[in-house]
This record gives sequence, structure tokens and C-alpha cells, in this order.
Amino acid sequence: MKISATLAVSLIIFLGVFSQWLAWKISKPAIVIMSLAGLIVGPFLNIIVPSQVLGDSIYKSIISISVALILFEGSLSLDFKEITDTKMTIKRIVVFGALISWILGSLSAYFLAGLSITTSLVIGALLIVTGPTVIIALLRQAKLDSKVSTILKWEGILVDPMGAILAVLSFEAAEVFTSTSVSPGILVKFGIGVLIAVAIGGLVGIGTGRALQKNYFPEYLKSAIVLCLVLGTFSLSESITHETGLLAVTVMGVILANMHISSIEQVKHFNENISILLTSSVFVMLTSSLSRSILVDIFQLKIILFVLSMLFIVRPLSIWLSTIGTDLNIREKTLIGWIAPRGIVALTVTGYFSNLLVEEGHKDAELLLALTFALVIVTVIAHGFSIQPLAKKLGLAHDGKPGLVIVGSNPFSVALAKFLKDWDVPSLIVDYSGKNLENVINTDIETYQGEILYEVANYNLDLVIYKKMLLNTPIPLYNILVSNEFVSRFEHTSSICIINVLGDKVRSDFKELQKIGVPRLGDYRATYLSLIRLVEDGYDFAATQITEELTEEEYYRVMDYRRINIFTMTESGDIEFFTTENKPKISTGDYIVSLTPPSPDDSGQHLEFSTSRADFNTIQNS
Repeated sequence: MKISATLAVSLIIFLGVFSQWLAWKISKPAIVIMSLAGLIVGPFLNIIVPSQVLGDSIYKSIISISVALILFEGSLSLDFKEITDTKMTIKRIVVFGALISWILGSLSAYFLAGLSITTSLVIGALLIVTGPTVIIALLRQAKLDSKVSTILKWEGILVDPMGAILAVLSFEAAEVFTSTSVSPGILVKFGIGVLIAVAIGGLVGIGTGRALQKNYFPEYLKSAIVLCLVLGTFSLSESITHETGLLAVTVMGVILANMHISSIEQVKHFNENISILLTSSVFVMLTSSLSRSILVDIFQLKIILFVLSMLFIVRPLSIWLSTIGTDLNIREKTLIGWIAPRGIVALTVTGYFSNLLVEEGHKDAELLLALTFALVIVTVIAHGFSIQPLAKKLGLAHDGKPGLVIVGSNPFSVALAKFLKDWDVPSLIVDYSGKNLENVINTDIETYQGEILYEVANYNLDLVIYKKMLLNTPIPLYNILVSNEFVSRFEHTSSICIINVLGDKVRSDFKELQKIGVPRLGDYRATYLSLIRLVEDGYDFAATQITEELTEEEYYRVMDYRRINIFTMTESGDIEFFTTENKPKISTGDYIVSLTPPSPDDSGQHLEFSTSRADFNTIQNS
């Protein structure tokens, strides 16, 4: 079945993005869904064969540019300051662990998969990559303790761009030492090319950073201009010395990451969106490019042996050897030595180098996509389904109740955190102001001082065990900004709740807030100042269990009119907020948690809760 190039491109993009959405919806690894989509339209139904529909040169160009942008996006996270602050364990895994993994992986490819020395060295380098996109999804699922979680997370971030660079160096070095027709001078030439690529990436990175700092670009063009400069850097380096473009864009990204430019977050966000679109589309393209014969090759004994060796020999040995003398115990080494899922980047970059090797006469490289695809699928499934039970068995997982992040520290936040602690529900109060956190001093409540948007973006703040978020700062637009940023990180929009700062009457005066659909606490009395005042007046949190005798309807009928219902809670600790967009479904055995007055009131007088413009000004000036 033949289709036009336009329809093919549209279908590829749709399948990639739809697979990402479906994976989020059913809480399954996106890689598995995208693989199935690509296989269905490719080798199974033969609807799309990208190299034929798009043309071989355009197909390879798309792969090359996509890999460059993906690596640039990843390198923007490599802040040397953060690396310096990490433990020696992470550094040793990233440096020595990656080196050991490369050597052992290359040996496995050579002796077990029967690949040539050059192809083995390249695939050994490419498969040191684990990738943060896959790792972070697994960590959120498994709720590991912070130490193991941090190590796995940073390994994924730092090793991500190293794989492609090491593969290029492996390819050039192997060509020199294995071919009599290739002069050693080519290695010197490549070395000079690497230096030129580093210089180009560094100069463009510094120039771009200075331009961003001095606001030479309008806000609406910053991200687009940076994207063009990345493509220009890649193309220029490639034209000077083939295969150095990836190194150049990685250096450019690292330079920008370490200049600590305030507006770089906007660029990161833009590049992240582009990266998601590219990785999704390219992954579908690569899997749809697999022929039926390659899929059959996956079940060859040599590929099965290679995959098994990567899981049970290469990964464990690389971790155990590189962490000798560190503070890791046996249980931690065992878990880290097992978890190493390969993902989209691994298969995408392999597709790029597979084409390169075949063009250079290495016919065995045709097997690389099948080999990598087999490893990706096996590791994602094996590690995805085993990480949680294994971590629990080793005592390295948080097996308690899902937690709540409270952004903003004030008396109401503290009272809520204390209540949750009594019920063994983890809570974390995050605030950028040390002064605001003074009211938590001398308590055993977990706190973190820092700007949450920056801290999470730079992987400094671990939110793996937290499934819900309550935004409780006195700045309405900031609450909305954080809410919009974290909607994609949590499972559902109902996972985030904002406390209404202004009250509906005052809120209507602010045009910026009128048309933004942000989930807020549902009770009109539950405003920022009102909740603080109630806590200061002696109100406290109370949980009322819904039973067959005290049904939900009966609870609403007999409850004290002054109570403010905040959320429901199940026996397992799952929280659902009462918001303007969501009334939780309550089952028998669930609890309704409300802010309750210290004593009953029989006056029958409803309390007045209002926030005036003067109150709002007081909040902003405090």
C-alpha cells in the first residue's frame, strides 16, 4: 500500500504523539506503545517505509537533525555546579561505570552477537545510555529511596550525551586500527576535527549565552533563534569534519547550562517540547523501518545471548566494579546493577550510526537496529515490571502512602503537614524563603528551601514519592505558573489544587485570572488569608470516616456549617481535593478531611469569610 509523503509524515507524527498520550493515559511505558504503532504501520501492514516514502537522504537527514536536537536538549541539564555537589558514587558510575560498560558491551557484541570490531565498539558505546526519560518514569512508579533514586537519575542525565560521542570516537579509532587502507593520519585529522567541533560549540554557546543575557533577541523569538543556532552549529561542524556535529551541539548545550541565564528556562521548555515531538516521531519511523527479516533476526540465539549478557553480566559488573570503596551497600548495588532500561535515545542514535556504518561498508551493522530494539523492549518490560517488587524486597522503596507537596509555608500549610504526618502520609513543604520556613523549625516536618520550578527542572528536588500538590502561596499568578508547569508531571489535573488567594469578588478584578481554568479549593470561604486566620483561631484538621451508618449524604446534613471540607482520603492514603472542578467520589471506608472549629457553635450564625483589596495588598507587601 503506497501513500503520499505528506500523509506518511502526518501519520508518523500523529502516531508518535498519540502513543505518548495513550501511554500516559494507561500508565504504561511510552516506548512499548510507540514500538507497537511503528511495527503495525511498518513491517506488519507495510503502510509506511520511511526511507522509501521520504527518500533515503531526507530520511537520514531527519534522523541526524533529530539526534542533534535531542542531545542538545539533554546537555542543557548538565550544570557543573550540580555535578560537583553530587556524591563520589555518582561520578564513579558515570565515568568508570560507563567505561566498563562500554568495554564489556563491546566484547559481548563481538563474541556473542558476532559483529565486527568496529560495529561492536560503536554499539558498545551507544548502549551505555540509559536515558532520563525512561529512568524518571520508572522511579516515579517505584518510589525508591532518595539515595538510589538520585544515583539512577543522575546517571541517566549525564551518560545520555556521552554514548553518541563515545560511539563517534570508537568508530574513527576502530577504522584506523582494523583497516590497512585507512591511514593513522585519519585519526589525527579526526582529533583536529573534534577540537574544531568543541571550539565551534563553545564559541556559539558563549555567543548565544551573552546575547540572551543582554536581551539581543525578543522574547517570542529566543527559543526559535537558539534552535536555528543549534542546527547551524551541527551543520557547520559536520561540513568540516564528518560525525562531529553531535559533539558540537552537546558542548554548546553544556556552555549554556553553566552560564546560568535566567531566560534559559524558556529555551529549555521549548526544546523539551520539540524533543518530545522528535523522539516520538523518530521512534515510530525507526520501528516502522524494521523489516520482517530483521524482526525474525531478533530471535536468533546470538542476539538473545547478547541481550542476556547486557542484563546479567555487563550492567551488574560495571556497577559493582565502579563502586568499590563507595558507601553503597550490597542491597543498593544489587538494585542499581539491575536497573538500566534503554529508551528512545538509544534506538534513535543507533539508527543514525547504523546508516553510517552500512555506508562505510560494515554490512553487519544492518543488525544493530534489531539488536538495540530487542534490548530496549526487554529492558523496559523487565525493569519496568520488576523495579518496584525488587526494591520493596531489598527494603529500598517507599512502600508507604503517596505523598503531598505543599508549595508555600504558612500556619495552614504547617497544620496540614502535621495532620498528614499523624496519618503516615508523606508531606513536603517547599518555599523559596527561609523566613517563611521559620514556622516549621523544631518540628519533624519535611521542608525544602528553594524555587520549585528551578529545583525540579535541574533535578535537585526529588518528588518521586509525591502524587499530589497543593499550591498555597500569596501570589496568584505564581500559583498558576507552577500549576501549569506540573500538570504534565502528575497523573491527572485533579492531582494539583490551588488555594484561592483573592476570593471570588476580588479575583474578578484581575483579568489575568478570569479565564484560566485552574483547580481551586471548592469552598468559597477557603481563601489564603481565611485559612490562615482559622488555624490561628484554633481550627484544626479532623477526619470523619464514611460508614454504612454515616453515609456521605448524612455527613453533609449533620456536619457543622463552619467546617471547610479540604479533601477525601482512602485507607491507603490517596488524597482527592474538593475543588471547583472536582468533587471526589467517596466510598464507604473513605475519610472526609475538613478544617474544623475548636468547639461547637449553636448560634446559627454563618461566619463571614471575605478578602478585600486591602487584604490582598497587605499580603503582597508582607
